[in-house]
Amino acid sequence: MVSSLSYGPGVPGESDLRLSGEVAGKRVVELGGVRNAVAFAAAGAKAIAVTPSADEVAAGRALAEAAEVWVEFHVADLADLGFATSGSVDLVVAVWALAAADDVDRVLRQVHRILKPEAPFVFTVPHPMADILHEGGVRTAYGTEGRTISGYVMALIRANFRVETMLEPAPTDQPGALAPAALVVRARKLGV
Repeated sequence: MVSSLSYGPGVPGESDLRLSGEVAGKRVVELGGVRNAVAFAAAGAKAIAVTPSADEVAAGRALAEAAEVWVEFHVADLADLGFATSGSVDLVVAVWALAAADDVDRVLRQVHRILKPEAPFVFTVPHPMADILHEGGVRTAYGTEGRTISGYVMALIRANFRVETMLEPAPTDQPGALAPAALVVRARKLGV
């Protein structure tokens, strides 16, 4: 288990949620970030980070060097996973990345392609309720901005994933918050 794995600001980490499991010796991909890839490598995984930001890759390389671990970095769109052969990855993690993806369905198809059968895909996105709430009350109707919870679930089902765990944790840094900190999902690849 990677106790330092972060699922986003205000969201409980891996030591509380236990969604990624033991990663030593496994091939693990982080989409849209670099910090968790470094944590995976420190836990003994063959870690890969994919992010569209060259600056983030540079920061990730510095983090990996400081931690004395090796991480494979790719500056690419989240759906550009051609570097990985089909069925070769044990775990994919995406923290906040899907919310910014232009084509979530394409990303999910590529994640499905690279995962081994029954391997997990764990992701967090800002909770869809956070889109409608504002400090003064309701800002907009649910579903008019961003993807809804059912939108994420249906996209996973269309991409041939089984939703295994869905969490809506309260923010760890905002007691009494009106909306959950995030939508946290673990899905498993179905088929080959």
